[in-house]
Amino acid sequence: MNKNCLFVGIAGGSGSGKTTVAQNLVSAFSPSDVVLISQDSYYRDNPDMSFDERSKLNYDHPNSIEFELLKQHLLDLANGKSIKKPIYDFTNHARKEEYEVVEPAKVIIVEGILVLAVPEIRKLFDTKIFVDTDADEMLLRRIERDINERGRTFDSVKKQYLSTVKPMFLEFCDPSKRYADVIIPRGGQNKVAINMVIAKLKRFLKKGAI
Repeated sequence: MNKNCLFVGIAGGSGSGKTTVAQNLVSAFSPSDVVLISQDSYYRDNPDMSFDERSKLNYDHPNSIEFELLKQHLLDLANGKSIKKPIYDFTNHARKEEYEVVEPAKVIIVEGILVLAVPEIRKLFDTKIFVDTDADEMLLRRIERDINERGRTFDSVKKQYLSTVKPMFLEFCDPSKRYADVIIPRGGQNKVAINMVIAKLKRFLKKGAI
């Protein structure tokens, strides 16, 4: 694998602010130097299921993510190859026919609730970050996002949170915090921690090596 790139993994619970942290990191660099890959793009497609059947799946378990494809795409990027990243439609619980072409970069950031929980993905990262946020705040953010951006009802958000989101967070996501090199409390509000990570990445780019 080409080590002229740096892999950064960012995990945390749903609504923790990990996407905001990742976007803050990306915005500090030239678009040609950094790529952001979201675990959520790799939800498995289930075209043979009805919408109601897809709605009842556990989307917070590692089996819901096509980690095999994510790993292959990360290796391709590391070896200087472009990838065709899936585009997931959260309203219909299905992948779209279109895809996004992503070009390789010097810094490759991967964010998602389970990216530190899966050994095959975790071992690729040079820097591992866990965004640690109060559970009540995470729940409120998730409710707002799912209703406003994903077309869900309050009842459906509540049911999913109690049946899968919280149990899977406690089983898979929260324990993965032990693997983190850096823990960022309060998510995107923690500018000090974010700036420290940005400084590390800029040193890497300046030196041209890990």
